[in-house]
Amino acid sequence: MDLMIETKNIHKSFPLGNGESLEVLKGINLQIEKGKLTILKGRSGSGKTTLLNILSVLDEPTEGELIIDGENMNEAGEKRREKIRRYDMGFVFQAVALVPILSAYENVEFGMKLADYQGDRDQRIREVLRIVGLQKRMNHMPAQLSGGEMQRVAIARAVGHSPKIIFADEPTGALDTDSGIAVMKLFRELVEKEHITIVMTTHDPNLMELGDVVYEMEDGDIKRVGREEE
Repeated sequence: MDLMIETKNIHKSFPLGNGESLEVLKGINLQIEKGKLTILKGRSGSGKTTLLNILSVLDEPTEGELIIDGENMNEAGEKRREKIRRYDMGFVFQAVALVPILSAYENVEFGMKLADYQGDRDQRIREVLRIVGLQKRMNHMPAQLSGGEMQRVAIARAVGHSPKIIFADEPTGALDTDSGIAVMKLFRELVEKEHITIVMTTHDPNLMELGDVVYEMEDGDIKRVGREEE
């Protein structure tokens, strides 16, 4: 098994005002394979977003180890972690957060500039907008796009700099069913054609079958509920 991410006994607690702490993650052990679409499923409050923030090095665990592409994040300094976030990762959120005064093309270009993309930027922008089906709307502003189209621009922006991993937190949560399924099919295409590893959270049971691996979270614990070979 070629792993992109591995966690070992990850715990996360948050301090409360009374001097006690709230344990949100309770010893998470999981393995995320390269080039797969992994889904973290769970209700609100199950801990899935907290776990995603730790996997994406946006937050640190209280206890336990996080290993990304063979590198132990416990031993990496903040500069190294920031470099990994900037160059090796892409992010898609429920709130698409496009820059409203920039066109679809310019929004993707903005993300590539932040990641200091060194290739042919124009060619890559056109390529990823074609992949997400928006090559004919690249000059449209966000206000001229539907919710599903804006999310596809956000996905194009996330993959523009060719990251190793895409993290998506409830990327279909604000979309209707058809748009949500279209986004999931797009993720599948990115996994198969771009060989990107995608880790996403959702509470929508209709999307489970499109994942290679599905982990279900409940009260800070995680259990595997499905794998493609099963």
